[in-house]
Amino acid sequence: MAAGNVNPFNVSDSEEEAEQRQDGADTERSPSDEAQGHSLGPFSPPAYSEPAILLSSNRTSPSVDGIPASAAAVAGIGVGSAETRVSLDAIAAQLLRDQYILTALELHTELLEAGRELPRLRDYFSNPGNFERQSGTPPACKEQGVGPGGPLNRAGSISTLDSLDFARYSDDGNRESDERVAVLEFELRKAKETIQALRANLTQAAECENPSQERKNYKSSPEIQEPIRPLEKRALNFLVNEYLLKNEYKLTSITFSDENDDQDFELWDDVGLNIPKPPDLLHLYRNCGNSLTLHRDTVDVAVSVDPSDLPGDYFTQEPVQQTEAIQQQQQQEVVQELEYQISLLNSEKQSLAEQIKKLQSDIQALQRNVSSEPTTVVKSTPSKDPLCDKPHLDNGQYLDIRGVTETDGPLDANTTKTSTTTTTTTDCTESTTTATQPHNKLKSQSQQGKTAVKFDQPNRKLSPVFHQALLSFCRMSADSRLGSEVSRIADSEQSVMLMLGRCLPHIVPNVLLAKREELIPLILCTACLHPEPKERDQLLHILFNLIKRPDDEQRQMILTGCVAFARHVGPTRVEAELLPQCWEQINHKYPERRLLVAEACGALAPYLPKEIRSSLVLSMLQQMLAEDKADMVREAVVKSLGIIMGYIDDPDKYSQGFELMLLSLGDPSERVVSATHQVFIPAFAAWCTELGNLQSQLIPSLLTRIEKLLKQGEYGLDEHKLHMYLSALQSLIPSLFAVLLQNAPFTSRANLQGDVPPIEVTRFPRPASPLQDVATIVGSREQLAVLLQLYDHQLQHEGTTGWDSLLWVVNQFLPQLIEIVGRINVTSSTCVHEFSRFFWRLCRTFGKIFTNTKVKPQFQEILRLSEENVDASAGNGILTKATVPIYATGVLTCYNQEEDRKLLVGFLEDVMTTLSLSHAPLDSLKASFVELGANPAYHELLLTVLWYGVVHTSALVRCTAARMFELLVKGVNETLVAQRVVPALITLSSDPEISVRISTIPAFGTIMETVTQKELLERVKMQLASFLEDPQYQDQHSLHMEIIKTFGRVGPNAEPRFRDEFVLPHLHKLALCNNQQTVESKRIDIATQLFEAYSALSCCFISEELMVNHFLPGLRCLRTDMEQLSPEHEVILSSMIKECEIKVENKGIGEAQGSISIAASLVGEDAKTKFLSKMGQLTTSGAMLANVFQRKK
Repeated sequence: MAAGNVNPFNVSDSEEEAEQRQDGADTERSPSDEAQGHSLGPFSPPAYSEPAILLSSNRTSPSVDGIPASAAAVAGIGVGSAETRVSLDAIAAQLLRDQYILTALELHTELLEAGRELPRLRDYFSNPGNFERQSGTPPACKEQGVGPGGPLNRAGSISTLDSLDFARYSDDGNRESDERVAVLEFELRKAKETIQALRANLTQAAECENPSQERKNYKSSPEIQEPIRPLEKRALNFLVNEYLLKNEYKLTSITFSDENDDQDFELWDDVGLNIPKPPDLLHLYRNCGNSLTLHRDTVDVAVSVDPSDLPGDYFTQEPVQQTEAIQQQQQQEVVQELEYQISLLNSEKQSLAEQIKKLQSDIQALQRNVSSEPTTVVKSTPSKDPLCDKPHLDNGQYLDIRGVTETDGPLDANTTKTSTTTTTTTDCTESTTTATQPHNKLKSQSQQGKTAVKFDQPNRKLSPVFHQALLSFCRMSADSRLGSEVSRIADSEQSVMLMLGRCLPHIVPNVLLAKREELIPLILCTACLHPEPKERDQLLHILFNLIKRPDDEQRQMILTGCVAFARHVGPTRVEAELLPQCWEQINHKYPERRLLVAEACGALAPYLPKEIRSSLVLSMLQQMLAEDKADMVREAVVKSLGIIMGYIDDPDKYSQGFELMLLSLGDPSERVVSATHQVFIPAFAAWCTELGNLQSQLIPSLLTRIEKLLKQGEYGLDEHKLHMYLSALQSLIPSLFAVLLQNAPFTSRANLQGDVPPIEVTRFPRPASPLQDVATIVGSREQLAVLLQLYDHQLQHEGTTGWDSLLWVVNQFLPQLIEIVGRINVTSSTCVHEFSRFFWRLCRTFGKIFTNTKVKPQFQEILRLSEENVDASAGNGILTKATVPIYATGVLTCYNQEEDRKLLVGFLEDVMTTLSLSHAPLDSLKASFVELGANPAYHELLLTVLWYGVVHTSALVRCTAARMFELLVKGVNETLVAQRVVPALITLSSDPEISVRISTIPAFGTIMETVTQKELLERVKMQLASFLEDPQYQDQHSLHMEIIKTFGRVGPNAEPRFRDEFVLPHLHKLALCNNQQTVESKRIDIATQLFEAYSALSCCFISEELMVNHFLPGLRCLRTDMEQLSPEHEVILSSMIKECEIKVENKGIGEAQGSISIAASLVGEDAKTKFLSKMGQLTTSGAMLANVFQRKK
């Protein structure tokens, strides 16, 4: 270069300008230039004659005031004459001699930014020897004898002035540790510079990736967009990701980052461009209209002058002049740009006008051809061509347009007219054929493409070379892949398929993820019709990988496409092409992909070969069911397995299907189990019905497993497995009933003709899914109505002779079930509830006649309810089993008519009477009340039963009724409690028998715990007070025990006022009275119950007054008893007392903590060890220990 850039403020960061500056910096210089004051190193003298760079920069020199004449000479250059002007090199030399290092550094920095480096400053600041110092003395301290060449202490690593921080030196002394930090910072900075240099080299290498010829083509054809370069792509990716994050498109940003996993979006330097980060997308968009630049080849031009030729006020006028010049230059560029756009629009306008003229001439030619008989160039019509009736072979023929070019200007009139005539004639001929059939039209067009097309040649004498050279100015590009595809047009259907197969893999990655399902029809059609197996496989692979994580709607669309593909191509290609795609994705990392595979196996089941359906697909689904961790995937697997069971016809697969059913039922996910009941079990039952295995294998296998489970569960029943097997039996009830109807003696007489009464809405329980609807299983609701009418008539009038399927249910199934019911634990509310629901659904499905004539008699025969059969010594054993609650809640509640309710009331009254008189456990009766009490519809009925017990002549029955009220109060509304429960309890509380009165105390306590009406609470409080304060009860040990036990149970949950004013004071009195108890057994019983009550109440908030007056005194009385009777409780009581005393002393702390914690009172490690050891020695009940650590309510 002859000259540098004149404007130092408009330094461009483009690569071309960087190359120009580098060329200027590498100019040779003589060895004597450095010694001369006016010769300025490697640059030409005019290039260094712009000292305005120093003064017009935004930087501020660190030394302004008090500098010597050598430094002042810099500021005086602008006002001195041209003859006394000093060169920059001389100024630099003077600054270095006088040790004005910072000023020299500032000058060096200014020159570097302007692209004009002084060799003297460069050599000085790059030499680490110039910055060695002794004893940490700052270089600026000349007064201590440090000269310009004075020795400086060498740091541990090579250090330059860049790594020294002069502000860190002070009078405090040496700071050697800071030196190391500065050195490390310098080394880090050097490493970053190296990285930047390497990145710049990579940038240049990447820019050269496109061949020069291709780039030349793009420059010559600006309307064809140049392919994006890798570095441009990374930069745009960074800006797009930044825009998404700023505008809260976080999910899109995550997806975008996943698709560009080779790029770090956190660091701009990862882009690889050695340039500053550009503005964000919003800024670029807003300024795109203001900074339009043309893609033209530009060359930097600069002019340099000698400093001596400049006027004296150059340095003061130069910034203003340069600013005005920049503005003028920008305005000129804008004007040029607008003029260029105007010229483009004018040329486009002319082109459009010419096209309008051309179209008008075409219209006139068409009109002439319609009015006169046309002379066609194409001699044969498609409708008469025998080739139209034959399928087009994949001959690979294309209409290549690369030899037919058009110029931008108007064509020759003859050529235009002839071409138009040819096209028009062909179109007219084509329109005379079956134009309403698109397929035939496509074939006609294909045939037209195969016919040779002729064009009129111009009557000119130009040489062919000239013609070819003239046509070369047409802007076409057929060298690239896309240009090759565009330049040839398919002339057959298979050619179109080949073209789509080549282009789709390039189209799909560039379509938005949210819109890729729009490509599914195109991909499927191409995959169906493409002749090449490899291309079809690639297209199907694209289909299954079209969307990274497809949602429900997208999966449904893909599955719809797969089914359409399967219908079109047949089972062989489905097996060979679609199934491998499923197999590849069976272990994909995204659950949505595995879900797609699971759903596809079910959707494709009808279109697969039966051998593959029952082997490969079944194995795939079984593997996914056993191994997949996603609940939604296993749910889809179970549904697909159900579909497979609807198409499988290999009897040998029954055992595998049964194991799959058990595996699905045992799944930990509720949604998988639900899908098993809704889809798999009905489909499997339908297959078993066809095989004849439903009654002979499937149901007996489940019953056998339940019996085995009960035998193994004598010491602990696995209720989960019991629920699993019983729920499977429950889901099989509709299929079992359908078998009865389809194999009945009247089935052959079923006729849909005639009037059939509709089925009642409540005839069947609500099915879990349409597959469990009996109407769906039988075939239709009309068919079911006919069968039900015949079924009821058969049971009521004709009997069951010859009805094998029904006889199996009556003689084998029901007896085995009733035997199982008698063996389950009656105290297990879960088991009782499960069996009750099972019998309820069974009876509702089989109907009222079947229930009354076949089910109830078998239960009644076993229970044999009558007072004559009561064994007073041992009781009636079967009445204590779960048979009672299951019969009452599962069979007697199926139908809710008056006679049914009377039967239920009578049964419960008989059970209550029988159990009471035989002194048998009441667990079966309690289970019945709990199960029925959960339904408010039975509350009145249960109260009727209890009133029967209240007025019974036997005190034992009245005691039982009082106990049952405790269970019923929690679920009954307060109105019934006030009208029915409390009057009955008041009646029993005045019973002549003391045992009956004592039995009412738990029910009164439950009312205090659950009811909120003040009137009721006061009545109950008065009754309890009469028990405690009436002299006739003073020596009633059992009554006191029951009251203390009730207080401990309901105290934490009762109303605070009732607890503070009634419970705690009376507990204090009872504890005090127990100290005077002389009978040791009674004393220890009361003390134990008091301990449990105080343990439960200690978790409640107790005011300071109650703590001092009642709680602490009661605890002390109790400790007195425990010290003598049960020393193992004494440790806990002492801890409780100590804690209460601390809370009383520290009232603020006590209020903050809110409740008294027993465990928190054991502060020391010794106390904790002692407490745990004593807790292990306690012999009290587990309920007491639970109350000890009960949280505040």
